[in-house]
Amino acid sequence: MAATAPSALRMLEDLRPLGVEEIRALPEAIYAVTGKGLSGLLSECAGHEAIVATGTDASAALTAAGFTVFGGVHAPYIWLRTQGGATSWEFFDRLLTEAQVVGTPGSGFGPAGEGYFRLSGFNSRENIEEAIQRIRRVFG
Repeated sequence: MAATAPSALRMLEDLRPLGVEEIRALPEAIYAVTGKGLSGLLSECAGHEAIVATGTDASAALTAAGFTVFGGVHAPYIWLRTQGGATSWEFFDRLLTEAQVVGTPGSGFGPAGEGYFRLSGFNSRENIEEAIQRIRRVFG
């Protein structure tokens, strides 16, 4: 059963009184409960990284749609350069209104981020694939 954000936070708060030995034993305890261990759980998270990096190839699909793409390998984010000289906020507006996809305007990261846009892989595989299809329909 998946934990909700508030219940996960309560569980983490319960870990505060643990000593070093108990904390070192956590991976074994995770394995005992899930049958996967910490590396197995991390592998599930890596599935999202894979879809961002190569998955129904988000990077390749965005490149094929004419974007210059950065990142997505060993990271859950893809950065792309906005097209046609659009500011990052103009791109955000178009992406939201025409593709119903939300990301982060690069200008939110400072002046050097202007003209770039960040997409995240923190979602289900199906939603990521759908978002890429919508982006390609609008820009490709």
